[in-house]
Amino acid sequence: MNKKIAYGLLAGVLATACVGILGRTGLAGRWDNPMSDWRARLLAKPSPATDQVKLVLLDQYSLDWASQNMGWSWPWPREAYGALLDFLKRNGAKTAVFDVLYTEPSAFGVADDEALGEAAGRFGNFVGAVFLGRTTEQAIVWPDFAKPNPIRIDGLEAWLTAHPETVPEIVAERAAFPVPELTRPAAWLANVREVPDGDGVFRRAVPFRVFDGRILPSLGFAGWLAGLDAGEIQAKLEPRALVVGGQRIPLDESGRMILKFRGKSGTHQAFNAAEVIQSELQLLAGGQPPIEDGSAFTGKHVVFGFSAPGLKDLRSTPIAPDYPGPEVYATMLDNLLAGDFLRDAPVAAVWAWVLLLALAAGIVAASARNGWQSGLAALGLIPLPTLAGLAAWQAGMVLPVAGASAGVVIALLGGAVVNFVLEGRQKMFIKGAFKHYLSADVIEQIMRDPNSLKLGGERRELTIFFSDLQGFSTISERLGPEDLTRLLNDYLSDMTDIILEEGGTLDKYEGDAIIAFWNAPLAQPDHAVRAVRAAVRCQRKLAERRAEFEQRTGAVLKMRIGLNTGAVVVGNMGSSNRFDYTVLGDAANLASRLEGANKALGTFLMIAESTWTQTDGAFPGRELGQLTVVGRKAPVRVYEATGLEGEAVGPEITAFAAALARVRAGRWAEAAEAFEQLGDDAAAKTYAAKCRALAAAGSGATWDGIWNLTEK
Repeated sequence: MNKKIAYGLLAGVLATACVGILGRTGLAGRWDNPMSDWRARLLAKPSPATDQVKLVLLDQYSLDWASQNMGWSWPWPREAYGALLDFLKRNGAKTAVFDVLYTEPSAFGVADDEALGEAAGRFGNFVGAVFLGRTTEQAIVWPDFAKPNPIRIDGLEAWLTAHPETVPEIVAERAAFPVPELTRPAAWLANVREVPDGDGVFRRAVPFRVFDGRILPSLGFAGWLAGLDAGEIQAKLEPRALVVGGQRIPLDESGRMILKFRGKSGTHQAFNAAEVIQSELQLLAGGQPPIEDGSAFTGKHVVFGFSAPGLKDLRSTPIAPDYPGPEVYATMLDNLLAGDFLRDAPVAAVWAWVLLLALAAGIVAASARNGWQSGLAALGLIPLPTLAGLAAWQAGMVLPVAGASAGVVIALLGGAVVNFVLEGRQKMFIKGAFKHYLSADVIEQIMRDPNSLKLGGERRELTIFFSDLQGFSTISERLGPEDLTRLLNDYLSDMTDIILEEGGTLDKYEGDAIIAFWNAPLAQPDHAVRAVRAAVRCQRKLAERRAEFEQRTGAVLKMRIGLNTGAVVVGNMGSSNRFDYTVLGDAANLASRLEGANKALGTFLMIAESTWTQTDGAFPGRELGQLTVVGRKAPVRVYEATGLEGEAVGPEITAFAAALARVRAGRWAEAAEAFEQLGDDAAAKTYAAKCRALAAAGSGATWDGIWNLTEK
């Protein structure tokens, strides 16, 4: 065991090293991303701040309304957005965050730009969009007509020096600003250029970038800042966080915050641009606005942007591949208002977790004594990284899943190899040595517990199966040794396969006879059902091959089966040098007697009441009556199964039961006539002959309905 533990620890260490290699190649990240997206979807739920963020979306309905009712083609005149801002101002919106670039003059002339700029000035807390890019047409200096954003970040230079790899991402060389008419009245200017992860999915966002030495917050961040008092806008950059406005915003090593999505598109209440614009126009004209109660905007942050498919502002996010861009900024704004940020788990803690799981998996796999223990270990350990990832996410921590999962799987495989090397060959030897003599279950028990290789047994309730071929002695006289051997091999193979498929344990062969049992060595609560099913299947298999066997032997092969359930002693029995796993007891003897009792009634399957009762009506069948067998005084009620579970009960079964009831009533002539109507049914013919004899004997004839057998 100490050697196994040592090898298991080694497997865990090597597995952790493999995880490190996977991390460097990027494979772990490509696996982690979809797992992270799954967690984001599964655990997304609104926050207390979700209702503080509203959306106004220029959707397809708005485009159609403008075309049909206002005669506006795309792009719209910008004074339309002025009406939208005036309605938000009228209803006391806290901020208006525009996810729209107005970097080119309006096609309707400078007056159109001035109209929008005046509306932005009237509103006050207006956040305009700037695009940070690299094209030569864009500005390389902060324009004179744009006032700087009222924020500075202490520690920025030291942070950039400590993270030189992030400088190209954080510091922009060129920018496209809105037209001067809109830039001048804007309270804040914000960057709308976001970069997705390597697979094109937006999971994180940079809260701010720097252009020409000035801070350009992300659009969502700027919307939050615009709602703060001027005295609260004091920012400080720490190694893994940005502290501002009383909030400590966790950042990753690239200076990005993790977006905590609140749900599918539409989680934040949204209004279409058409109804907002119509409402303002109707109010100005003294009419009835589509939005009768504008209080939904009162004191709220409003994000405006495009969601119509043709306007191409749809982004791939963990929630959906076509998530409207404005809702990404609404999510960021929601996170800042709620303060329930996600943060990356510390790197040291992540690697400690990976190593711990890998070591545990390696030890467990190397120490497992059999397949089911290995399977149980895998079942418990493989989901653990995923479950831990879910729990960590709930606690506000992003714990990578891929590395730990890979470590567990690799360690389990390594431990399994160790197990095979140390024990596999010995087990294979045991199986090879005993597979011809013992059932697979017994071999597995021996390998689990070598102490079971000793004499002795236990008392247990079993269902015992005895079968024999009718007239086999005559058949064996006709065939030569080779043909007889081939016949027996084919017949016994077919029957044994069915018995083992139904979970039975093969006791032994005695010539053409088969002895088997259920509920040992492994417990089987449905052992009676399994045994009856096996018996019916064996009869059907023999019927399928009967014509073939008749051609080979010149005789019709039929098999008699007896089944009984009762307490016996089961275990290894014999001498100290040679023993068999077998059964002893009166219940086994009765099963053997019932096999022979089939001859008296002309049947081929006889089931004791003790077995039939435990099947609880699962099989169609009939009662055959009562009989006493040689060596027993007490009568046994016996039954015959006529089919498998779910198969219909034929009318002849009902007719047989009715005839049997007449026997019990002593109405011999009626019983005989009823049995004779059942045709070639051997049991019915036997009963009919008996009842005719009783009827002929006159009124003094009596019979208790019990067949007293005098031979085995």
